[in-house]
Amino acid sequence: MSLKGKKIILGITGSIATYKAAVLIRILIKKGAEVQVVITPAGKEFITPITLSALTGKPVISEFFAQRDGTWNSHVDLGLWADAMVVAPATAATIGKMAHGIADNMLIATYLSAKAPVFVAPAMDLDMFTHPATQKNLEILRSYGNRIIEPAEGELASHLVGKGRMEEPEVIAEVLEDFFASSQSMAKKKY
Repeated sequence: MSLKGKKIILGITGSIATYKAAVLIRILIKKGAEVQVVITPAGKEFITPITLSALTGKPVISEFFAQRDGTWNSHVDLGLWADAMVVAPATAATIGKMAHGIADNMLIATYLSAKAPVFVAPAMDLDMFTHPATQKNLEILRSYGNRIIEPAEGELASHLVGKGRMEEPEVIAEVLEDFFASSQSMAKKKY
């Protein structure tokens, strides 16, 4: 399977799992996708935009205004450009903001403008993941049509063991490939 020609926005948030985003970018590009990273300010504490830009060949978008010269990044244009948006890792804070439309950063503004399907890969400690507020926010996102890529079980950054690890990049790429493959076969059946 391939993602040839697919335009994917990768939203990156502030999580220890952010290092997996670099691997995900490599996999998506190897499969033929074009990847545009949108990162939260907290995400930049975990991985540098320079690393991400080197992997994607595109400037990383993080702020509404690119420079102090009036140049601004249009979240609307970005939302229309994409064939899919993937938020990986998605922290509890970002999931809450997505569920309630709190557009206080470029990633959430882009999400609210996205016309493409959105995939969310949560990454957090097991107690945060199982908290009723997080579960309610994930349910809200599902009700909006977002696809949740369930976190895996295993050792977490806290050294506790349980559900909350962001799913592996290979699995996330497979979810995208399966989605596009089933979308194409559905489109062919209509004619």
